[in-house]
Amino acid sequence: MAERFERHKQAWTPDEIQKLHTLAKKGMPLKGIAKALTRSEESVKTRAKADSLNIAKLR
Repeated sequence: MAERFERHKQAWTPDEIQKLHTLAKKGMPLKGIAKALTRSEESVKTRAKADSLNIAKLR
């Protein structure tokens, strides 16, 4: 069963956006970033694309 997120459709806070940028620059994979931010992978992917961030692929 997929993990459920209670933060469905909630706006991103400035702190979350900053953390996303930091983790993406460190090369953390999508799944790790999503877990750290307690957001879905799809939500993280969408926000990263909007901010022109590159998310590391799993190796």
